Amino acid sequence: MSGCQRKRRVGIVGYGHLGQYLVKRLQDDSLQQGLELAFVWNRDARKLEGTVPAELRLGNLADFLACHPDIIIEVAHPCIAQEYGELFLRTADFMALTVTMVKHPDSFRLGGHLGELVQGAQKEQVVLYNGPVRQLCPLAPNNVNTMAAACMAAPSLGFDGVKGCLVADPNLPDYHVYVKATEAESISAEPECSQENKLKITVPEVELHQAGKAVDGRL
Repeated sequence: MSGCQRKRRVGIVGYGHLGQYLVKRLQDDSLQQGLELAFVWNRDARKLEGTVPAELRLGNLADFLACHPDIIIEVAHPCIAQEYGELFLRTADFMALTVTMVKHPDSFRLGGHLGELVQGAQKEQVVLYNGPVRQLCPLAPNNVNTMAAACMAAPSLGFDGVKGCLVADPNLPDYHVYVKATEAESISAEPECSQENKLKITVPEVELHQAGKAVDGRL
């Protein structure tokens, strides 16, 4: 990073398991990534004591502008996005949590229309599903353990707030799981499975297994 390039300031909204992980990563790796922590907010501010420096604790979320964030990552509750999302987007990049799973088509065990879609993925990559994890669970009960674990790791987001993306790739002998906080264009926009031009923070979580086996990763 150039010495004169300003670091991007990141605000974390929510301090559950995922919020704590993101804060720690920012504290440990912010210089390398060109980022710095702007603020941390949690509904119960007592959880921040002892782990988040006092000057980074935001008492009232409505005062977030005073922290001058460039990026806001919400891992709290969908109602926060509903109440503050439009305001966040006017002043900063607003990011949503997405779990993307990429597998060989033969590794999926899918029901309903997804089972039909995966049959057409024998020659090229196909996005099978992109939306809330809750709706995906009954269609892919053998393939969503990692996504379900992410939902339980962020109980305030839950199965409706965490987004899941399934991708079938016939050229992939192993399978990969990516957990991303990805820039959202609006609070109602569906997350894109492939957003190379978007800002994204990726948890280094990759699981490799032999193609053709319907097994799932661990979060």
